[in-house]
Formats: sequence, C-alpha cells, structure tokens
Amino acid sequence: MKKILAFAGSTSSTSINKQLATFAAENLENTSFDVVDLRDFSLPIFSEDEEKNGFPEDAQKFSDLLDNYDGFILSLAEHNGSYAAAFKNIFDWSSRIEAQVFRDKPLLLMATSPGARGGQSVLETALSRFSWQGAKELISFSLPSFYDNFKEGTIVNTELLASLKEQVNTFENAVNQ
Repeated sequence: MKKILAFAGSTSSTSINKQLATFAAENLENTSFDVVDLRDFSLPIFSEDEEKNGFPEDAQKFSDLLDNYDGFILSLAEHNGSYAAAFKNIFDWSSRIEAQVFRDKPLLLMATSPGARGGQSVLETALSRFSWQGAKELISFSLPSFYDNFKEGTIVNTELLASLKEQVNTFENAVNQ
C-alpha cells in the first residue's frame, strides 16, 4: 500500500493547518499516512556559514523522511503573506540536501487561516515555486475562515467539504498511479 506524509508548515502547538492536513489525510481511502510535526525538528536558521559546518542532524532526518513516502499533504500557515519562518527554514535546509524537495511525487498543497482569504497569498507563492522543487502533481485547496468552517474535527460547510474530498481523491489517484 502506498503511504503519504502529512504535515503543516507551522510549529504552533494549536496549528489550524496541522488540523487541516490531518483531516485531509484521514479522508484518504486506499492510502496509509503518517503525520509529522515540524516542532520535532530543531534547526539553526539557514545560512551559507551554517552550511559550511555540515547539515544539522534534524535537517538530514527530515530530508531522509521525505524519501520514504509516495506523496505529501502539506498545509501552509501564512505569516505576513508568506511562509511561516519555521517552514521556510526547514524548506531551505531540505533544498540544500536535495534540490527536488518533493522527490517528483504528488503534493496536496493547502492553506487555511482565520480570515476570508484562507491563506491564498502563501498558497499562490508555493504553487509558483514547488513544481520547481519536485512536486510532480500540485493539487491545491484553500479553507477560508477556519473557525467558522471547521468545527469538532471536520469541515462543516458542505460545499467546502465536497471540494476538499474531491481534491483528496485527485491527489490519492495521483499517488496510486
């Protein structure tokens, strides 16, 4: 059976993006999954000076982890219109270890936020970048107004729930080809 890795581009202990990534993974029908938390990877801020000292153990650990999966579900937190610093840092380290961060595998790329745009700015940035970094298939989903639309572990807006399930199905088909 194929296996995917789900995670959020956030280190918040109450990450709404981790909730969304986990929920999306739970909607897979014929694919197993693991969920990882970026808080489990402690890294110095990337710089060429740091890189001269070699790759940090947790950067290598995260990069190696990506090799073990057939696809990824990633929900990005949006900080000031872009990636959260913790995600950007692990992404930078990972890209130095393996330029094709997503290993030419399918990626379900999502974002959510408390606001009506649902992380659209970070999603647009990632959509324009990640195909260059090994996302073989880029399937996207945005959940606006998280606290209005996600309650008790599920999306309560029926149209948004149907849209997510459609994207998850498309992603799962890409993984299982």
